[in-house]
Parts: sequence; C-alpha cells; structure tokens
Amino acid sequence: MKVFITGGTGLIGSAVVAELVAAGHTVTALSRSASSAERAEAAGATPLRGSLTDLEFLRAGAEEADGVIHLAFGNDFSSPEAIARDVTEEAEALAALADPLIGTGRPLVTVSGTPVAPGRAATEEDPLPTEGPVGGRSDSVARVLALAPRGVRGSAVRLPRTVHHDGQGGFAGLLTEYARRTGVAGYPGDGAQRWPAVHALDAAVLFRLALEEAPAGSSWHAVADEGVAVRDGDRTPARPPRRAGPPGDLRAAGPGLRHRPARLRRPYPGRAGLDPGPAGAPGRPGEPPGLTVP
Repeated sequence: MKVFITGGTGLIGSAVVAELVAAGHTVTALSRSASSAERAEAAGATPLRGSLTDLEFLRAGAEEADGVIHLAFGNDFSSPEAIARDVTEEAEALAALADPLIGTGRPLVTVSGTPVAPGRAATEEDPLPTEGPVGGRSDSVARVLALAPRGVRGSAVRLPRTVHHDGQGGFAGLLTEYARRTGVAGYPGDGAQRWPAVHALDAAVLFRLALEEAPAGSSWHAVADEGVAVRDGDRTPARPPRRAGPPGDLRAAGPGLRHRPARLRRPYPGRAGLDPGPAGAPGRPGEPPGLTVP
C-alpha cells in the first residue's frame, strides 16, 4: 500500500513509519525541513517537502496514496491565539487530506487523545471533549469519522498522555528528565493522579492495523498501562513494547519478545480504573493494545 503520512518524523511518527516500511508498505512523509526530510529518508520513507498549511501539497500527497495517516500538529502553546491557530490549521489540513479520498473507500487514520471518564477507565465508547483550548481538535476527528457515507474509511487512534520510547515522550518523560537533571522528582499535590501510557512501537502497530483494517467511523485506544501514578512515573520501569517492532528494534523491545501475527479486534471496554485518569486498553491482560495475538 502507498501511504502518505504527516508528522512522520517525530517520536510517534518515526515509529509508525518504521512499522509501515517493515510491513511492506511504501511511505511518503510530509517533511517541513531539510533535517526532517533526512530523517524520513533514513527511516525508509520518501520525503515530500511542505507543511500543514500547504494544502495543495497535502491534496497531492493524498491523491497519490492508497491510504493516509495524519499525526502532525503545530504544538505552539505559547498563547491562546497560537493554539487556536494550530487547531484551525489542522482542521483545514484534514479537510484537504480527505478531499481526494471521497468516494474511493480508501483509509484516513487520524489521531486524538484519550478522553476522561470520571470514576472509571475511559473506553472507545466515550466521546472526546470538545471544550477547552484544543477542543476543536475533537471536532476535526469527528468530521473524519463522519466521512463513511462519503466513501472514506476514516478512523481515529486515541493516544494516552504518555507515549514513551527510550525513556522519552509525554508528560511522564518531561517529569523524568527534570528529575534526572535536578535530582528532584516533582509532581502536583500527592502525585496520585493517574496517566495512561503506551510504548511508541506498540502505538505504531495500532496505527498500521487501523490503516489496513479499521472499519469506517471506528476509534481505538492505544493504551498499555491504563493508569500510572504521576509520583511513580520517574521510578517505574517503562514497559517494553508488547509486540516486537521491526527487526532493527528488537533489542529495544526487551528480551523474549518476537514477531507474532496480529489483527484488529473490536473495541473492548477497558478494565476498571481507580480514578478519573486511566484510559482503558482494548484487550485482555497480556495482549498488545488493540491487537489479538492468536
């Protein structure tokens, strides 16, 4: 499959590109700079120079692809105006990516965060929040999922607050880096807040499976650890990926892991959470997030 991806050179996107290439897909990655283009090429993708604001580039990339994965976001949180601008740019970018896919049945996989469900673990049945500074991103996801009657197989992978790889990534990664630099483990209040988490290589598998198999209008939680207390984030060993990544990543995956066949399962309600923080992972204990291993 020819795949066009935005945000393909970040911590999550680079893992997704590696997963796609290892599975035999041909990947074109939107690249905003020369350095990101070099990273895309090193990962086995063909770079397409441009940004989320280059709507004609986005349409062209989607037009030539058999499927699209959208991961990019401006990430300028310097002011409310900057955030609003990024949200608007993403909405326009998703519309541009979707336009060439209408009537083709081709997939468009987008990304969101996991929602909050007070008193229990959130599941895929819970709606995304539409309030707050980035609430408009949820509206953009909803528009993608609503494209099924127009012949687009839209789906969404919901990422937790921490997506980690090699000790980096997410809010927990920021707190851990701070603790390493200062010798002080800081957290709000008593640190009992719980954040869900997933290894980037596991999340990458779910993005690939969503591209290949997800039904139109479906959402999937990329969650392995349903709720890690903030106070434990810098001293809890990061879970290695449950499903080994491409051969070059086997050492990072941890001992004893190997490639095993996997397929998408229906979203399955998460196991009970302990407070408003956790997000439920679809699957039984011991299975990769969102996957069934025969």
